[in-house]
Amino acid sequence: MCPELIYHQFYQITENLPQKMGTENLVLKIRLLLLALFHLRSQPSPPCLLKRFSYKDIKKATDGFRRVVDNSSQEASYKAMFQNGCVATVRQVKLLDEDDDSFFREVRFLARLHHRHIVALYGFSTGSKRFLVFENMGRGSLKEHLSDPLKTPLNWRIRLQIAIGIAAAVEYLHFFCDPPIYHVSISSRTIMLDENLTPKISDISLFSAARDRVNTLSTSSRCSKECTEQGCKNIVFQLGLVILELITGQSSDKGGVDLVQWVQQPRFPKSINKMIDPDLGNNYDPRELNGLLNVARLCIKSVDKPRIHTPQILWYLQKKIGITKK
Repeated sequence: MCPELIYHQFYQITENLPQKMGTENLVLKIRLLLLALFHLRSQPSPPCLLKRFSYKDIKKATDGFRRVVDNSSQEASYKAMFQNGCVATVRQVKLLDEDDDSFFREVRFLARLHHRHIVALYGFSTGSKRFLVFENMGRGSLKEHLSDPLKTPLNWRIRLQIAIGIAAAVEYLHFFCDPPIYHVSISSRTIMLDENLTPKISDISLFSAARDRVNTLSTSSRCSKECTEQGCKNIVFQLGLVILELITGQSSDKGGVDLVQWVQQPRFPKSINKMIDPDLGNNYDPRELNGLLNVARLCIKSVDKPRIHTPQILWYLQKKIGITKK
């Protein structure tokens, strides 16, 4: 990426900020500039050393594919327990007309993603059936914790940390990956929690034809300005939906129509107490709740208005609401 494009990207991000230059806006602009410079200086690194598993290894580790974790999509996932004691999640990759080169391109792509809030790739398996082996997420999906009455309810502080963790992952995908990854589907179903309840985005793929819920820009093509802007708006919108789910405990799997309509109503503040997840009780900070709702509304409205960028969202969560990682 040439310096002119970096400057143009920086200008587009900052031109939507308030014109009055206060200390906070200056700090945010410096942060955005540093992100842009980092993107300019960073070069694609070679993929880390991944383990190549045989089909026999995969079948044995999944007990003949009987340890099903998720079979709700085109690509089933299984819990795997390998002989060396490693526990992982195995996902079968079903491609339409893709060849081995495309699959290996996907493997190299996923191997380059390194972030605390993105599920890590451990290995792969090729042959008549293809598999990807990811780190095990012991606590399951965020959706399970919000909807399953048998799960221990997430407290308010954990929910705030989930919001900032996913926002940080989205910032990484937008500003620290080359090319930037805009078309990523984020929901309570695709956000996984590890043993420490650390949230991680899962199921990122290059192949839009094989699944339409997670897409990324191809490393061999460039997307138009309109496409990248729409992709950015979509992922910010989805981030807003996840925040609303964290607040209400309600699912947005069917598009989140009810939650979207609710948060955009002029008098929605009067119904906040009725919409808060009953599992929270009164164990939350009203100031933090209002701040989180403001972020969610901003994300939801970004579809029809000039886009807001993830560094702005992350900055707001950290500084305005005072959410910090602990």
